[in-house]
Amino acid sequence: MTEIRHDWTRAEIEALLDLPFSDLIFAAQVVHREHFDANRVQVSTLLSIKTGACPEDCGYCPQSAHHQVDLERERLLPLEEVLQAARDARAEGATRFCMGAAWRNPTDRNLDRVIEMVQAVREQGLETCMTLGMLTPEQAQRLAEAGLDYYNHNLDTSPEFYGEVISTRTYQERLDTLGFVREAGMSVCTGGILGMGESRQDRAGLLQQLANLPKHPESVPINQLVQVEGTPLHGTETLDPFEFVRTVAVARILMPQSHVRLSAGRTAMSDEMQALCFLAGANSIFYGERLLTTPNPETDHDRTLFARLGIQPEAAEESSAGASVPAESPARVQHG
Repeated sequence: MTEIRHDWTRAEIEALLDLPFSDLIFAAQVVHREHFDANRVQVSTLLSIKTGACPEDCGYCPQSAHHQVDLERERLLPLEEVLQAARDARAEGATRFCMGAAWRNPTDRNLDRVIEMVQAVREQGLETCMTLGMLTPEQAQRLAEAGLDYYNHNLDTSPEFYGEVISTRTYQERLDTLGFVREAGMSVCTGGILGMGESRQDRAGLLQQLANLPKHPESVPINQLVQVEGTPLHGTETLDPFEFVRTVAVARILMPQSHVRLSAGRTAMSDEMQALCFLAGANSIFYGERLLTTPNPETDHDRTLFARLGIQPEAAEESSAGASVPAESPARVQHG
């Protein structure tokens, strides 16, 4: 059984990224099959519950008030609208419903309304996830007591490259929020965005930060930059698809028991690229036609792809139980 480690060095991770492609995919597959059914994928749906006017200056995000983007700002959605979206998501086969609000951090009044949403969505039999920006320890505790299952707060990139993308929030503040979430007893969802102009060394640095957390995140979203006109990162050179797949594979090796999620950017991925990502150990996706403010493949297309690959969505009980190992297996922002 693969050793669960929290002491990976940058050199070790870079060596994995440098492996011949087929050797890396094979190594990731071996680890994946030790901990998961290789033909099961967890499915989540993401809804923007409050859109635009965010005071942060994240260079990739169309919701930032700093950028001139054609985006209609919206106030916090009414509870019934959120609840209907959750019902629709469950009917489409999602087991987790994720809600995102474009805030630097929620006020306590905002939190009261968000907690109502968490409780109402849970009553639909769905796992719940929120991304609301930074939290205080007290706010994290309130969300945990309300029954929130997951909290998403991405690290985005390596500590060294971070300042090239964001100036309004420090890397340590992101780590602090993740610590508060973990201390409150919630599951952690955190990952990053690839294709922002970072180097392979930066991708190794991001993976090192994630893998060396005191406990591995239960969910690790790997996003491909969605380039939106009007944001500073629009026009960035597109990342080599094989480099994206390599990063997924190394994430699987470093964090064997985590769900590794294909998140933003799937509309720009071919079916073949997504299949390689599943082969590399990705076992979670977002269903639905939008991810907060950017397009996502239609649900019917995902179902067709699953059928072509012989993949089955996880059932609700499998998703809530965590990693499921088969007895015998054939071989806030736009990015969540």
